[in-house]
Amino acid sequence: MRSSVTTDGIDRSPHRGLYYASGILPEDLGRKPIIGIVNTANETMPGHNHLSHLAQNVHDGVLEAGGIPVEFPTIAICDGIATGHYGMHYPLASRELIADSVECMAQAHQFDALVMVTACDKITPAMLMAAARLDIPALLVTGGPMLQGKHNGKGVCYVDIVDSQGLLQRGLITKEEMTQIELDSLPTCGSCNMLGTANTMQYLTEALGMCLPGAAIPAPMNLKTLVAKRSGIKIVELWKKGITPSQIMNHTAIKNALVVDMAIGGSSNTMLHLPAIANEAGVEFSFDEVAEIASKTPHLVKLQPSGVHFTDDFYYAGGVTALMNRLVEYGMLEDNLTVTGQNLFENVKFAKVENDEVIRTKENAYSQTGALKILHGNLAEDGAVCKIAGVLPEMLTHRGPARVFDQEEPAVKAIYDGTVKAGDVVVVRYEGPKGGPGMREMLAFTGAMYGMGLADSVAIVTDGRFSGATHGAAIGHVSPEAAEGGLLAFVEDGDIIDIDLPNGQVNLLVDEAVIEERKKNWNPPTPDVKKGSYIDRYARQVTSAMNGAIFK
Repeated sequence: MRSSVTTDGIDRSPHRGLYYASGILPEDLGRKPIIGIVNTANETMPGHNHLSHLAQNVHDGVLEAGGIPVEFPTIAICDGIATGHYGMHYPLASRELIADSVECMAQAHQFDALVMVTACDKITPAMLMAAARLDIPALLVTGGPMLQGKHNGKGVCYVDIVDSQGLLQRGLITKEEMTQIELDSLPTCGSCNMLGTANTMQYLTEALGMCLPGAAIPAPMNLKTLVAKRSGIKIVELWKKGITPSQIMNHTAIKNALVVDMAIGGSSNTMLHLPAIANEAGVEFSFDEVAEIASKTPHLVKLQPSGVHFTDDFYYAGGVTALMNRLVEYGMLEDNLTVTGQNLFENVKFAKVENDEVIRTKENAYSQTGALKILHGNLAEDGAVCKIAGVLPEMLTHRGPARVFDQEEPAVKAIYDGTVKAGDVVVVRYEGPKGGPGMREMLAFTGAMYGMGLADSVAIVTDGRFSGATHGAAIGHVSPEAAEGGLLAFVEDGDIIDIDLPNGQVNLLVDEAVIEERKKNWNPPTPDVKKGSYIDRYARQVTSAMNGAIFK
């Protein structure tokens, strides 16, 4: 056993004493595998405040299977609470910190295997990164989405709260109505009830083969606790068989995840997280391959905020397991080993689609191409990303004058005070991984844009990123970012920007000679971060968004 280096031999007497003091029986130590349970529970957000219950079920499963469960925590940040202020510098940056902390615990204690209980935006990819890096038997238990809310008899979710800000500003609702929407939209525990990054990454965890089937089960359901207990039993089996993440998270698994991502219209943040996971797994990640997969994958599922269905509708329609079975029938997925100990095709073969409107057929697809679009052009020489599924048809192509802001806050103010007009292309720069630092999401801006009725006439181009709650003509991850001298740094008010989403182009229509003249006087702003802080150190190590914003 890997843990024997801490339990066997005369010179490990102090180690054994510490384990005994922790409640582990002498007759178990050295004879049973020590299973680390990474519990990301905390009381800061609904996505994680139920995870200790799931961790306890994992604990019970490990005991039942003959292992020794040892639980430890990590941090977990809520993007929704961090958004729109200085705190948004930290969520993406926390991904590396979480992965590092899991590595530290697993290596220092030499656990034999890991079960990772997770739910929200950066935490799930961090767990997958840590699993790939450590390459000891590991699997994830996903917390699941919350149920949809009801307001005046209509289904509502987190996006309705975001959009209510603009509705209040326009006088279409009262403060009392806004408060009621806040109360009604998030009714249970679980990750926010839409296809944001949290639920997208949970679904992709199943597509990668790194959790037992059932990622779509809503958080409050008892089936979720049964999956957690079965996961505790399964990890001991994986340890006995010597099945590790490197046998699962290979190039085939990454491709399968990309296919599922395109079919569900997942969050654009997957274009940060899948490259980072692939990097840890030693798998080559190509955005050309992303574009190729997108060109061949039909868009079959359209959940809030891009569609009318909710995450619990998706579950009742068969969830990601049934969706993958349909994709297998279409010849779009490849068979691959999973943490069930069986291959993907075996896992999904009995899963049936129960509602062809929620999980559509290829013939009835929303489109015959995937929901994410990789863009290029002189504004994005290294690439940019747009969730094209959330763009209104009239905004798929757009040409307009730039309105330039060096941070999100003044851009939001300009939306509310009427400075931004119909037809504009809003540029928000110095919000990339390095320039932000931390690549803040632009949810406050896109929420204001929708609420103020400008989603059908205004586009945004940024080196920052977007929340999964974002819908609209929102182009993010522009690389190279402004802080590294990308062309975005030299856009001025009134410059014409041309956006052609179907053809994957975003271009600044300004003569090269003019740009060269502007470059002579360029001095990038200094980020407002304390020297020596974590976010300062992060800015000095982080790489491009189109490289997954991984460390050098």
